[in-house]
Amino acid sequence: MSNATKIAGFITTKNYLDRIAPIPSSFLSETKTTGDAAIQVQTNRQFQTIEGFGGAFTEAAATTLYKMPKPVQRAIIDAYFNAKTGHGYTFCRTHINSCDFSLGNYAYVDTPGDTELTSFSIDRDRKALIPFIRSAMDTAQNQLKILASPWSPPAWMKTNGQMNHGGKLKTEFAKTWAKYYCKYIQEYSVAGIPIWGISVQNEPAANQVWDSCLYTAEEERDFVRDHLGPALEDADLPHIKLVIWDHNRDKMYERAKVVYEDPEAAKFVWGTGFHWYGDDHFENVQKLYDAFPNKKLIFTEGCQEGGPHIGSWDLGERYAISIINDLNRGTVAWIDWNLILDEQGGPNHMGNYCSAPIIADTNSGKCIYQSSYYYLGHFSRFIRPGSVRVFSKSTIQDLQVLSVVTPDKKIVIVIMNSSDKQIPFNLCINQNEQSIVSPPHSIMTLISNP
Repeated sequence: MSNATKIAGFITTKNYLDRIAPIPSSFLSETKTTGDAAIQVQTNRQFQTIEGFGGAFTEAAATTLYKMPKPVQRAIIDAYFNAKTGHGYTFCRTHINSCDFSLGNYAYVDTPGDTELTSFSIDRDRKALIPFIRSAMDTAQNQLKILASPWSPPAWMKTNGQMNHGGKLKTEFAKTWAKYYCKYIQEYSVAGIPIWGISVQNEPAANQVWDSCLYTAEEERDFVRDHLGPALEDADLPHIKLVIWDHNRDKMYERAKVVYEDPEAAKFVWGTGFHWYGDDHFENVQKLYDAFPNKKLIFTEGCQEGGPHIGSWDLGERYAISIINDLNRGTVAWIDWNLILDEQGGPNHMGNYCSAPIIADTNSGKCIYQSSYYYLGHFSRFIRPGSVRVFSKSTIQDLQVLSVVTPDKKIVIVIMNSSDKQIPFNLCINQNEQSIVSPPHSIMTLISNP
């Protein structure tokens, strides 16, 4: 770049109060930096198209939202879904039946043996969950894709007779359970919420004390092939995207491989969903992307476990590490877990309290915006749907980078410095160079106009 005015952007740093603030000119220089730190971006080397960022609508999040004063409710929804003043979220998740972040176990059909689903009702969701989603959709101007995931079938469909503690789907109810997804999609559509896609099962390898259900890879494959895929077609819902696995990165390749190598099952599947709990295992994201390039990858859940972690800077850095590494390995969308939780990191009907980017103090009526909120914004506000990831590389480990070209041809480069030191580096975009200074514990989004 011949001068520093061609590139600008926004920065969030641990040591300054301003968040997602314009980058000071002192961090941008026309003079080339001496040293080994450099970031290279090549826009002619292009990869996947990004579909969006977002978080999860849960009963816990919705209940917390509506405990707050109405102006605060409005501010929260704008903070996430207003594309001009907030994060502009476009890709979110919700639960089918209850999850751990519900106020208790519930299903849409509680009548044992109702295989015709005549008693199916989403009335409980109408109290808080559906109004929250509708408000978000209105703010996002209906540019919102919703992925819906079940944590457990109704208790009467399961081998252990309860929604918690794992158990399996009884084989005699496989057809009914497949129809259940279709009924859910249809009822939500009537309620004004089109469902973009569904996952087969949240965390199918986890026997949790809360809502859970176990599938082997072969059982998930067979259910998709023999029941769920055909049920969606029979219900005139073939456009609904079907996501498998929806669990951690550690086994994502082995689990997806079982399904994808069966062509009759694979034809129904859009892609693989994954979470971040446990070790990172980013190499498995790359392995699956390389092995099955025609199938999509979507990060469907991640949060900091063990309470709200109010004021922690590590939260934001954990989010950015995941987003940068997942998208650099072919992931097309990235969905956070609860959009908002209370001061305890709940409610959660099994005490599985966690953090969220926005923590609501339901006693004072005020909100705490965590570092994770601002770090997420450095991606979602500027990497809009339709952006294409391009090649980028850092020469030093302390600087991590993700680069895209947006639909309006802007080059967007997100750079995170998670170290304790200030790092000057040279940024080379194609053949043009500029010197940048990255403060300690910071994230910056650089924007180069065409």
